[in-house]
Amino acid sequence: MKTIQNPCIKLKETINHEDYELINKLQEECIKEDQIALKLELDYKLGITSESSKICSIQKINEFMYFDGQQIIGYIGICRFGGDRSPIEVNGMVHPEYRRQGVFKILSELVIGEWKRRNSDSMLLLSDRKSNSGQQFIKETGAQYKHSEYEMYLKEDNVKSLKRQLCGITFRKATNEDALEINRQNKIYFNDEFQDCQDTQNDNNLESTLEKSKTIISNEDMILPQEEEKKGMTIYIAEKDQKIIGKVHLQLTCEIGGIYGLGVLPEYRRKGFGREILMMAIQKLKELKVSGVMLQVAAENSNALNLYKSCGFIETSTMDYYEIKQ
Repeated sequence: MKTIQNPCIKLKETINHEDYELINKLQEECIKEDQIALKLELDYKLGITSESSKICSIQKINEFMYFDGQQIIGYIGICRFGGDRSPIEVNGMVHPEYRRQGVFKILSELVIGEWKRRNSDSMLLLSDRKSNSGQQFIKETGAQYKHSEYEMYLKEDNVKSLKRQLCGITFRKATNEDALEINRQNKIYFNDEFQDCQDTQNDNNLESTLEKSKTIISNEDMILPQEEEKKGMTIYIAEKDQKIIGKVHLQLTCEIGGIYGLGVLPEYRRKGFGREILMMAIQKLKELKVSGVMLQVAAENSNALNLYKSCGFIETSTMDYYEIKQ
């Protein structure tokens, strides 16, 4: 263990390329030492061009960095996907040679202070299930288990034997004019309020449920596809016979292609469309010459999990989410 000689804390709203390189190097050292996964979203963050970064004052602190002299030895980052009312996600790390000196405790106290300052009802703490130190820290906070996500990677030997069904589905790149539709679909696929809609195809109240989803989307929650593309996330709308049936989000990170937000609208399920959208997404990423393809799926989403496994994906890690409420 190395003793901290010249402690210094840097707080920022966004990261630049220099920050990215420092944090990413620390991430690589921690992953190599601990053999766990981290979810820091560094590439996504680097793509964000915040107007607040152009002025002197910091509006919101998202980046918490702990240095010993010029060396970064600790980091915690805040992520938020959605509007100001959505939960913030928190994940971080400490250099293996600088642990047990209170680095993470100091950074986490700053993060909690920032969270309490914001208009956010809850905070999600993330930890790889295999991280004993991460799991223990979260346990001590009193956070309650929320859900888990599997990270899965495509095994090349498996995908070569797959046959596409060619269901007549087409992709088109989403524009900002599709923002309401994309956010409506996200509410259906990923919000507990619409779980019944996700799990059934012949619900008599389906039409009213879908219509209800439109009314709860506020401007502050809106995802704008063209803005997301600037950050490295490209959203595709899936259509059949000129009707929207679903969507998928694709991202390229360090030559790894990521598949996110994939969904099929309830009235079009159980027809093989989900499988075809997934295969088309893989093909899109392959055209970019990616070295690998990965995705994340909620552990309780057995239908999606079985689909991904049948298409050649294998589980590589489990990320547990714990919730603290104000």
